[in-house]
Amino acid sequence: MRQDAKRQLRFIDAPFVALGPSGVAIRDRLKHLTPEDDKVLRLVGEHLGHLASRDLAARCRDGLEHSADTWAARKQGLTGASSSRWAGSITKATHDQWALSRRCQLAHIQSLEAGIRTLEHRLSQPLGEKGTKKTPGGYRSRSEWFQKTRRLAILEHRLDAARADRQAGVVHVVRGGRRLLNTRHNLAEAQLTEAEWRDRWEAARWFLAADGESGKRYGNETIRVTPDGEVSIKLPAPLAGLANARHGRYVLASKIAFAHRGQEWADRIENNRAVAYRIHLDVQRGRWYLTASWQRPVVRTIPLDTARAAGMIGVDTNADHFAAYRLDVHGNPVGDPHRFFYDLSGTAAHRDAQIRHAITRLLHWTKGCGVAAIGIEDLDFTAEKTREKHGRRKRFRQLISGIPTGRLKARLVSMAAETGLSIVAVDPAYTSMWGEEHWRKPLTVPRRKMSRHDAAGIAIGRRALGHPIRRRTAPPHDDRSDRRGHRTVQAGPGARGREETRPPVTERAHDARARTGNTGTRATSRTSRTVRDVRSDQAWVQDSLLLT
Repeated sequence: MRQDAKRQLRFIDAPFVALGPSGVAIRDRLKHLTPEDDKVLRLVGEHLGHLASRDLAARCRDGLEHSADTWAARKQGLTGASSSRWAGSITKATHDQWALSRRCQLAHIQSLEAGIRTLEHRLSQPLGEKGTKKTPGGYRSRSEWFQKTRRLAILEHRLDAARADRQAGVVHVVRGGRRLLNTRHNLAEAQLTEAEWRDRWEAARWFLAADGESGKRYGNETIRVTPDGEVSIKLPAPLAGLANARHGRYVLASKIAFAHRGQEWADRIENNRAVAYRIHLDVQRGRWYLTASWQRPVVRTIPLDTARAAGMIGVDTNADHFAAYRLDVHGNPVGDPHRFFYDLSGTAAHRDAQIRHAITRLLHWTKGCGVAAIGIEDLDFTAEKTREKHGRRKRFRQLISGIPTGRLKARLVSMAAETGLSIVAVDPAYTSMWGEEHWRKPLTVPRRKMSRHDAAGIAIGRRALGHPIRRRTAPPHDDRSDRRGHRTVQAGPGARGREETRPPVTERAHDARARTGNTGTRATSRTSRTVRDVRSDQAWVQDSLLLT
């Protein structure tokens, strides 16, 4: 049995065109606020944040016994201390937060189960047992084995507690964020004083968000923004005495002018279509911001054949750069590889800006190439980040954890839709391995250095175009003698098993002798004749435009 027969290739999913974005969010700064404006915003945010905390606690107490009646009762209780619309926004935000916590709880349980399965398997193996690519082996020492038994007991206890919470409908939510809460215990490491942390904590727990209503004036009655940029807020009932306009409203001195998608926003509010607003304070900079968001129908994707009509840009995602390569419609690499670097160190805002900048440069280059689609891997490293799976390979775990897969896909899809480009998602199986094996060496020349990531970009692009990744074409020899070796060929797009490794010549000759009944034991000149006959019978199709 040959080696390839022992390791079966997993099923490779077909590529597909990713759906466009279903929502829009834009932001602008509230400039030139007066001290009175700042005071009112703080009071309103603190008051509504207190109501939101009470409502979230009530929703968590209801657990799985929640119903429409309990929801209505909670909303009615909040209406007297705010308004009907503020109460609706608070209760809806509470339900979204509770549902998100339930999804995170399920993901945590699945992660614990995966870790426990890995530990149980490795503990059952003999010490020093070597593993394979798919299954890990045993632990290296008796001490490590003992420590992992203790780790297994800890994970089993956590799993039992998480399952009990989920069955009882109990979730653990922190308004303001658990990370910021834990920072309170490490102020010196975070370089914060207690007063600075307290300001951030209180600002994170404020609530100044209102859902939009279609048919109402400018799409929102609670936080209203007029076409000329005037911002006004409907004050809660206890703070109605601070109003400076009619009907208990407070008009801010700042004017809003959205530079990005401003015309789309103006078209919505002029037609009284729903727009949701959120006001928040950046404590570090001392600046107030207003974010407008709305839903829109999912952008219909173009057919896959249309996306492939002008070729493809294959992009390999890495921890510090995008490796992109242009391919023509036949799957041939065109030009030189391009790399778009980004730095994911520093704050979350800096990382997000780096990703947006790299994607912007990638999209501009794609538009300049005249290509209508970008091929990218449908990555998900959820199962790859576990401590139990990779053990001491901390640098590898940090590497895959640093690749912004979720944020990258969301950003790339939304930004590509605005530029008229489509995203083709492909199965990531074997792209790096086959790219390194079949594309890196033949494309490396003195004036062009190919990396493993550049070759993976070619593999991704070819899979997005529907072509096989592996190259099987070798140049013709100067003679047809067996001493020159057999010439491999490329499988056609419709050939079965085209993504599998072609068996060596000697094995094909052996199989041919078995089919014909020729079981001779002497390796004479008859062997070379059989090899030539078998090679001539192969039904392979050669694309004349493939790179040789």
